[in-house]
Amino acid sequence: MARVVNIHPDSPQSRLLVQAAEFIRNGDVVVLPTDSCYALGCHLGDKDAMDRIRLIRQIDERHHLTLMVRDLSEIAHFARVDNAQYRLLKATTPGSYTFILEGTKELPRRVLHPKRKTIGLRIPDHPVALALLAELGEPLLTTTLQLPGDEAPLTEGWEVQERLDEQVELILDCGHCGNQPTTVIDLTGQAPELLRAGRGSLAPFGFD
Repeated sequence: MARVVNIHPDSPQSRLLVQAAEFIRNGDVVVLPTDSCYALGCHLGDKDAMDRIRLIRQIDERHHLTLMVRDLSEIAHFARVDNAQYRLLKATTPGSYTFILEGTKELPRRVLHPKRKTIGLRIPDHPVALALLAELGEPLLTTTLQLPGDEAPLTEGWEVQERLDEQVELILDCGHCGNQPTTVIDLTGQAPELLRAGRGSLAPFGFD
């Protein structure tokens, strides 16, 4: 049975962040709010938790998971970024974007796309997500909380509890969250490629 905690969306309580970080370090799967919608998250180094997230979403290893990080320096640590990519990232983060980039050797191979060796990376623009990352002191492996068969992500904490009470350990409930996933941009080619139009504006990439 999931533990549900009501966390303030703008000024998250420190004690709840400490508890959430402990859940993650202990191998649990958590639900957290972001600037786009609720997300499933777990410790980067925990294979069992990662497998559980894939099972909840019913996605295989070819579906990119997303490494949620605090800042650009962390992106550069976990992904190969050239000068042009860096400028684009700097102009659009933090925000509701997920960028597909080539992973570095700092990442476990199991979290990378099996053929392309790529991963999604993002810097969220949400006080709870950023505060949790700061408390954890390391990135969080995440994916959009959109369940199989649903047309949109879950938007309320009570909905998450109703649907996932036996499948996750912790729900950080800040009330209504967005129902649009991130915009996904592949930066591994000669030019940015739009993979999914979501909450993030397409204007910075010339797709409008």
